[in-house]
Amino acid sequence: MNFLKSFLILFSVALCTPKFFAQEKLPLIPYPQKVEMKDGFFSLNKKIEINGDEKLVDYLISKNNAEIGIHLKKVRVTKKHRIFISLYLNCMKTNKYEICRNYSNANLSEYSLSISENEINLFSYSNDGLFNGIQTLIQLLENYKKEGKIPCMEITDSPKFQWRGMHLDVARHFFTVDEVKKYIDYLAMYKFNTFHWHLTDDQGWRIEIKKYPKLTEIGAWRNGSMIGKYSDNTFDDKKYGGFYTQEQIKEVVKYATERHITVVPEIEMPGHAVAAIASYPELGCTGKQIEVEKKWGVFEDVFCPKPETFTFLENVLAEVMPLFPSEYIHIGGDECPKENWKKCAHCQSLIKEKGLKDEHELQSYFIQKIEKFVNAHGKKIIGWDEILEGGLAPNAAVMSWRGTEGGIAAAQQKHFVVMSPGEFCYFDHYQNNPATEPIAFGGYTSAEKVYSFNPVPEKLNNDERKYILGAQANLWSEYILDFKQVEYMIFPRMMALSEVLWGTNLDFNDFKLRFQKNAEILDKLKVNYNKESINQPLKNPYK
Repeated sequence: MNFLKSFLILFSVALCTPKFFAQEKLPLIPYPQKVEMKDGFFSLNKKIEINGDEKLVDYLISKNNAEIGIHLKKVRVTKKHRIFISLYLNCMKTNKYEICRNYSNANLSEYSLSISENEINLFSYSNDGLFNGIQTLIQLLENYKKEGKIPCMEITDSPKFQWRGMHLDVARHFFTVDEVKKYIDYLAMYKFNTFHWHLTDDQGWRIEIKKYPKLTEIGAWRNGSMIGKYSDNTFDDKKYGGFYTQEQIKEVVKYATERHITVVPEIEMPGHAVAAIASYPELGCTGKQIEVEKKWGVFEDVFCPKPETFTFLENVLAEVMPLFPSEYIHIGGDECPKENWKKCAHCQSLIKEKGLKDEHELQSYFIQKIEKFVNAHGKKIIGWDEILEGGLAPNAAVMSWRGTEGGIAAAQQKHFVVMSPGEFCYFDHYQNNPATEPIAFGGYTSAEKVYSFNPVPEKLNNDERKYILGAQANLWSEYILDFKQVEYMIFPRMMALSEVLWGTNLDFNDFKLRFQKNAEILDKLKVNYNKESINQPLKNPYK
């Protein structure tokens, strides 16, 4: 088997102080699965030499230079070095023993981190595991820089869940490439590995499709936006929009890949299609010219399941799929009103022709037709839990947002599931007193509530539980006007979710203590985090 080349890191330092107060818990988020404290310290006050896989070493040095400021020097390993650290990608180190096993059976996200008085040693089965270990090391460096020494320890660690996701809606409000990259950096800090990029909706089409230029000439711009609360029903008249070129998409995907994060694009269908239909009216049931939507909500203009619509969507996906190396393409599938389908002669004729019961089965027909095209190109579809209605497409995965019931139903049908219930995972909700907070979508989701989330429902049996890939939080941007507000809504809740997905969320009070230490890092990075969410109770006291 062709193993990846070994990764070497070299740290050369003087001997360290001999004592550590073992009762102190490390200020790490997410907390590792196993930590064994040792006597002594690794000094940070001397020159530290580092050698290894060039990309990972460069990443660690760049993070250090930007945030930490310890003296790190990249070198080549030679015989003159008294201390060197070897990491082989098919090995782990537990205590003093290297454990090598069949590469295909390894947990590729697992790593071990060994810190002794004069060396730091990082082992994993893959670069993915190494990157997770580097994030742990970065937090240790950041948190112990002031003290000038890191306690000696052995860490053996791996995540519980395969899908550890965060979502960002750029359709309602647009964020620049640099802002999206910063969002990805935040995900990497806390060991998330999936970025769900919501690129199209009623209020804007955000990805360049060369075959259909009107999607960005018309669909990427609206003639105003809602201002204030939804109930106020007031609007400004400012033209608003933006989009990403395919080169910019490639740039973001490359950036995420270098941080071991998979980007999953979402192209909404058959609902949430107003921006597309405004660009090409023939895609709707009425054929009438409409405008890109200024209002938030759900609208009756949806894709009409006729041949020209499927040709359009297949052409769009044919340009989208090569841009994203992800296994999954998100096709939406949520909140699709059926009123236009009920009045559409073509839709009613198609229902009879295909022997479908109703419009719900027509939506299932729509999704299954798209799935066949996506599968034929080596990809799989994932959609919101409404794709269960009328029958689930054969190979589809389900993202369960309307509670966990959709995910339970999908797992019982042996389909993979990502849990994302609004009660725990919608970060556009308020996280403390609405009277003192910026306008949010509604609801109440404190950091403690996020921390209490269990992605695996108890009613699933052991065989069904294996279909739960993991979970993700969603950040819908109707009321998020700029990136500082993005930060405010995800921190500290994203940190709580990271521990849920790593599988170490046991004691929220302990998490709070570790958060206070990590808040110093957020302050240094000038992150606009919510300082009250961490102190808010599990249940909503503001009803």
